[in-house]
Amino acid sequence: MGRKGKIESEAKSVSKEKEKGMGFWKLFSWSARGGSTGIATMIMGYLTIFCTDTMGIPAAAVGTLLLLSKFLDGLTDLFAGYFVDRTHTRWGKGRPYEWCVAGMWLSTLLLFMVPARFSTLMKLVWIFIMYAFANSVFYTFLNANGTVYMVRAFNRKKDYVDVSTYGGVVPIVMVLIFNIIFPTLMGKLATSQHGWVQLILIFFVPMVVLGMLRFFVHKEKYDVDVEAHGEKVRFRDVLLVLRSNPYIYIIAFGSLVMNIITNMGTGVYYFKYIVGNVGLMSVTAASQVVVVPLMFILPQILKKTTVVNVIKGGLLITIAGYILFFFANKNIFLLSISSILTGGGVVPMSMLSGLLILECSEYNEYKGMRRLEGSLSSVNGFATKVGAGIGTGILGILLGAAGYDGTLAVQPASTITLIRMMATTVPAVMYLIVFLIFNFYTLGRKMPEIQRENEARRLAAAEQKTEAAAAGTDSTK
Repeated sequence: MGRKGKIESEAKSVSKEKEKGMGFWKLFSWSARGGSTGIATMIMGYLTIFCTDTMGIPAAAVGTLLLLSKFLDGLTDLFAGYFVDRTHTRWGKGRPYEWCVAGMWLSTLLLFMVPARFSTLMKLVWIFIMYAFANSVFYTFLNANGTVYMVRAFNRKKDYVDVSTYGGVVPIVMVLIFNIIFPTLMGKLATSQHGWVQLILIFFVPMVVLGMLRFFVHKEKYDVDVEAHGEKVRFRDVLLVLRSNPYIYIIAFGSLVMNIITNMGTGVYYFKYIVGNVGLMSVTAASQVVVVPLMFILPQILKKTTVVNVIKGGLLITIAGYILFFFANKNIFLLSISSILTGGGVVPMSMLSGLLILECSEYNEYKGMRRLEGSLSSVNGFATKVGAGIGTGILGILLGAAGYDGTLAVQPASTITLIRMMATTVPAVMYLIVFLIFNFYTLGRKMPEIQRENEARRLAAAEQKTEAAAAGTDSTK
């Protein structure tokens, strides 16, 4: 086949690819990992109450330990994206790191298997090590490889939007089912350490299997590094991007705040000591099922506005939800409405951050720098995990300072006030700050021009590469 025939054949192939949408199986197999890791993260959000109420460890000690673990997270995040960006294997660049799903779940299980005979100090050491493996190692690389893998498994903007929106339904539904089931099972099983371990094992095997689907179904098929001519990423390339791209820090700040709030785990304390029934958390969690249709609407909204505008709109809804939470007190109906608003409002920021990172990598390429999706994802991943650590840690520290005692059925008034503030007004104020910061993210409206320029450069580089290869072949004849 001549060169003209080859080009025509490739054009027809691309045309067929554009006509063919992404089926359910592709979306599900790609997106199930988000549900798996999301559920593992949610389980770790219950670590503080497990340590204080089951293992008898002081809340302040647990909070301090989890907060300190984020220093180790900082070290691993500084290098994870760099390693992913430099990776070249027969499986691809981002795909091999999917095996970290199994490691994350094993570490999560071992967190709750701390030997009861250990002293308090040794229990804290055990928890620190397992928590570090789960977050500082395995979750770190899963954060770093996501966008790297996506742009090499798919090559259309529509695919990126589909896996971030329609595909986003999968982790939302998985986490929603978890939030409905877990509090009920927790009330029945989590009365002892053995019960906690049984509880985690119920989710362990299915979540590892679902989390690994992406690796077995989706291969890396596309080369977005054609302009780099196969050159290895150097550390100074990473430093240049970190100095020159201000937008990634806005994204990271949003992730930091969202994960502080999500991982404080205030809800379980609120329902235990204010509502008086942890099991009723299942009712408010079930109400969030109305959020699921939002993911089917998002692609249509994204055709009319930028990603960041959708996120900002969601933040305003979330803020309204926390204000309602403040006035709801023990009213389950109002708490359910609040849960819908707070849960639905953060969906865009949670599900669409990958698209913002992709915009940042396009910006890097446009400015003549390396794309470095892995390094950009690591910046956001670092913020995510620091936020999770601060959320988990700060609650324990503040509870200790407010006089919390896990052996008491009725807590002091100072503790109740703290729990109410941390569940309502504090998140509202923090999300308001995020909304104001996102006003400085102006990259979205520049993307059409940036993407056109980058595509033209890639086509020129690919043609040059083909011509050079053809010239080399002719010279050997």
